[in-house]
Amino acid sequence: MRQTAQGECSQRCYNIFVLETVCVGWFSLEFLLRFIQTQSKWTFLRTPLNIIDVVAILPYYITLIVDSLSVSDRPTGSGNNYLEKVGLVLRVLRALRIFYVMRLARHSLGLQTLGLTVRRCTREFGLLLLFLCVAMALFSPLVFLAESEMGAKQEFTSIPGSYWWAVISMTTVGYGDMVPRSIPGQVVALSSILSGILLMAFPVTSIFHTFSRSYLELKEEQSRATRHKPDSQDSTKSQNSEDSQDTDSSIHGIIETTAVGAHHRRSVAVASQGAPQVRKSLKS
Repeated sequence: MRQTAQGECSQRCYNIFVLETVCVGWFSLEFLLRFIQTQSKWTFLRTPLNIIDVVAILPYYITLIVDSLSVSDRPTGSGNNYLEKVGLVLRVLRALRIFYVMRLARHSLGLQTLGLTVRRCTREFGLLLLFLCVAMALFSPLVFLAESEMGAKQEFTSIPGSYWWAVISMTTVGYGDMVPRSIPGQVVALSSILSGILLMAFPVTSIFHTFSRSYLELKEEQSRATRHKPDSQDSTKSQNSEDSQDTDSSIHGIIETTAVGAHHRRSVAVASQGAPQVRKSLKS
């Protein structure tokens, strides 16, 4: 928690801490329930979304432990070095809480598409990085040589320092902190910009098509999942109706069997009562 100059936590800081505690408690309960219900624990822990959940939840508990240890077990005579180290660890852990936002990927189709595209386009990203490195190694010495030989304003002090200019020029960012002043240097800059546009366009096209295909696939899976739920409900209802019809037919069959049996017993009783009269009439 953020403290004031007197070392006391403000009311706003305390409210934020309470809100964070409630959210982390809910996330932890959800994660534990899903971990208990899953069949393969190792596969569950290796899933990228579950790894993001762990990375987002653990810093809160580690921060609590480090805070308690820094207050209770601080070594005497250590000076400010110990406090600086503890403060650095806490700042790093608090920065990891940004992974809370990545939990939205579980419910966002766009973020899921982005992650799937990155996983499928590792070769394209590697090819893009390779193109950039080759062009950077080519144009950085050229612009340094052009600027140093023409005696212009020395903004390019070394070849490694020119790498930064090559990167921002090829990616068409152009911060303007390093600008070639001579005409040969400007020609090299124009060549680097044009080559950067062309070299980056080749892999980006493939990445775009992969993104579109991944988005359509995930959208179809989501639509099939939404259609599967009503179908399962309809099948359950139809099965229940068939079971009820079978039950009704069996009940009707039992009633008919009972009626037939009663009629047969009645006819037997009538026949047994009429038998003595027939015998008497035969004797007479």
